[in-house]
Amino acid sequence: MTITRAAAFELVERDIENLNLRRHMLACEAIMRALADHLGEDAEVWGLAGLVHDIDVERTADDATRHGLEAAAELQRLGAPDEVTHAVSAHNAMTGVQAQTRMDIALLAADQLSGLITAAALVRPDKSLAGVALKSLRKRFRESAFARGVDREAIDRCTEIGLERDDFMQIGLVAMQGIAGDLGLQ
Repeated sequence: MTITRAAAFELVERDIENLNLRRHMLACEAIMRALADHLGEDAEVWGLAGLVHDIDVERTADDATRHGLEAAAELQRLGAPDEVTHAVSAHNAMTGVQAQTRMDIALLAADQLSGLITAAALVRPDKSLAGVALKSLRKRFRESAFARGVDREAIDRCTEIGLERDDFMQIGLVAMQGIAGDLGLQ
């Protein structure tokens, strides 16, 4: 891999103005690293996919069908592994690129899970991840009015990578709790 984590983070800082979006990308990175560790995959490569998956979202806001494709092209030029560029392209269903590999599906699911977990923390009086538990995530997952923008079907694709939903949510929750300070949710 020729693009380092430090170089990827510089891209995030250069291309993403919205602090909450940066935090979302850090959350996805943490979840993807934890999933890679759990599944015996390369945590550096999976983490990279999580960190950079939205680097083009602000500049493609006027045409959502380009979101993911522009990022993948830029990442390819910078030497990111093909599996990363494919996962970045596939995380947005509007690109027409299908999520097929374990990494593709993990990124698709992690992207949505990070939103559910963040929303669960933000409705707490202390706005902290520390008090969020798997039981409350399960409950919130079933409430379609809660975090309406979260694609629950994408989260359920975790079964395609060999994880039950509860296990997937627990891995993601612990990963995000581990970087709660960076996410502004301590």
